[in-house]
Amino acid sequence: MILIENVSFSHRDVPILRDINLALPKGGITALVGPNGAGKSSLLSLVARLQPLQSGRISVDGLPVDTTPSRQLAQRLAILRQDGIVASRLTVRELVGFGRFPHHQGRPGAIDLALVDAALEQFDLAPLAGRFMDTLSGGQRQRAMVAMTFCQGTDYLLLDEPLNNLDMFHARQLMQALRRIADEAARTAIIVLHDINQAAAYADRIVAMRDGRVIVDGPPEAALTEENMEAVFGYRIQIEQYAGKPFLLHHL
Repeated sequence: MILIENVSFSHRDVPILRDINLALPKGGITALVGPNGAGKSSLLSLVARLQPLQSGRISVDGLPVDTTPSRQLAQRLAILRQDGIVASRLTVRELVGFGRFPHHQGRPGAIDLALVDAALEQFDLAPLAGRFMDTLSGGQRQRAMVAMTFCQGTDYLLLDEPLNNLDMFHARQLMQALRRIADEAARTAIIVLHDINQAAAYADRIVAMRDGRVIVDGPPEAALTEENMEAVFGYRIQIEQYAGKPFLLHHL
């Protein structure tokens, strides 16, 4: 479980997060949604210790993120940042292989190599394995970054806007892959999403934020109501039901 207790965070005296309390159990997909500036990415970065805690506590399976050794924490959770930058002359296989580093510390074995191959297959990257990163499209690079994160083999995947640069086909393919990973491997995905309907279709839980606070927390059918979405996004959104799931007509 990821436990977030009384967490607040400011940048240059500007409040970003305000008294966040969440318990995120193992398994399934949790989608963090909300308008720009809501604090979603900041919350994810604090969980992954990319920024220091200023107040409150965060623990992963009982391990405090602010004091646990980096290698130990990296074996529990992996994060894909929005601004992930990689060396252009890495091949896709080399990049994905970096996900295994917390385990082999520079000496990959047969198991590590097999897991890299499995990640390439899982994210439809095997045909691109020998290509250099700077020869790929934005969507292909994004899929390679997600595959590297997955290949780390952690119980928790923290993905900050993983659908960036993906077309409709590959966005759907990625969300389906994450759904399978959650269901079949009992891994946990916590995902920042701007596509609210992808969250509705694939997430088990919606955490909706605004102005650094959690406004709504619950399963999609309970969280995604017209009243809740108006409180989060500031305007009335028509919501219909399709195949038992809410579908937001936010563009109308």
